[in-house]
Amino acid sequence: MTLAETLRARLQERRERNLYRQLKTLAAAPSPRAVVDGRELLTFSSNDYLGLATHPEVIAAQREGASLGAGATASHLVNGHLEIHARLQEKIAEVTGREAALVFSSGYMANIGTICALVGRGDNIISDRLNHASLIDGARLCGAASLRFAHSDLGGMERQLQRAAQNGGNTLVAVDGVYSMDGDLAPLAEMAGLCRRYNAWLMVDEAHGFGAMGSSDLPLAGSVAAAGLDQDAVPVMMGTLGKAAGNAGAFVAGSRELIDYLVQFARPYVYTTGMPPAVAAGCLAAIDVMLREPERRELLKCNIAFFRTRAGALKLPLMESASAIQPLLLGCEKKVMAVAAELQRLGFLVGAIRPPTVPAGTARLRITLTANHTQAQIEALLAALDASLRAFGASAVPV
Repeated sequence: MTLAETLRARLQERRERNLYRQLKTLAAAPSPRAVVDGRELLTFSSNDYLGLATHPEVIAAQREGASLGAGATASHLVNGHLEIHARLQEKIAEVTGREAALVFSSGYMANIGTICALVGRGDNIISDRLNHASLIDGARLCGAASLRFAHSDLGGMERQLQRAAQNGGNTLVAVDGVYSMDGDLAPLAEMAGLCRRYNAWLMVDEAHGFGAMGSSDLPLAGSVAAAGLDQDAVPVMMGTLGKAAGNAGAFVAGSRELIDYLVQFARPYVYTTGMPPAVAAGCLAAIDVMLREPERRELLKCNIAFFRTRAGALKLPLMESASAIQPLLLGCEKKVMAVAAELQRLGFLVGAIRPPTVPAGTARLRITLTANHTQAQIEALLAALDASLRAFGASAVPV
């Protein structure tokens, strides 16, 4: 077949399987209302957990940061590393309780670059089966023996650690702290204990934990801090700046030796133009706001508890999650698309998640809550969900 014929056939197959994805165009970042494809909707699909993407101080800082240049002009190692980047890295190290940090242009690049720099042929990488795509792709690309275990299965993880010990070489265990499609937290304390026992290195992706949770002394440091783990227990911490920080980019935090090593060997860092200075300035401002306004995290916690209580009363098919990610498991791709479309007709934007993002048979609505949502807005969503699920029940669209 020609290229055009091949593309058309594969796209048609996606449509027939209810897996075809379409872009939605927003006029501006949701706050949490947004104009989507020309219509105002109340959004429950944003990862802007603390409402900082539209915070006036963050926006003002980005505008001021743009005065340093529209772009960094080169990779960090050539001449694209600015003072604003150094300040951001120092602040991230401080708030995560690590010795040092390194900024990347995206979480995807941070994960792939870090994994491929740390392990390769003759080594092992052990992964949770529900890891984010960037961790999965890093494991595929690095060349190490890739060993996986069932989601949060500590027994399965230990068996893979035993296999890795027999293989020889170094072993990296990579997991999400908060799982992006299930919303649950990894049992990090137990995982760290297993890694100590088998002399493995633990890497935690804090994309959905950084800024939204932490401990009393490190309130922004994610699920790692919430589990009471320090740099020795979790030597490699990755976090993104495009979710709770409301901005863009990512970081890896750890020992000074780790960061120096990544500067030398993490190819996506070495060979990519540096983060725009405006973005670095906006991220710095966002971290300052997060530290100064802990009530944003408290509002988010209250909204999560309120949503789960009311959803439970309505007997909605809610999965177990203590995070801002609240999935409703529907199973059938057709049903998920029908319910999401009905919600949009009623004025709500909710993510419809289907394979291959999630395993076959686990299609779901992915509801994300933010500190900017009001309880009245959450009540309105729940009423619309209840009505939509009744309208497209099992008799109409089989699960």
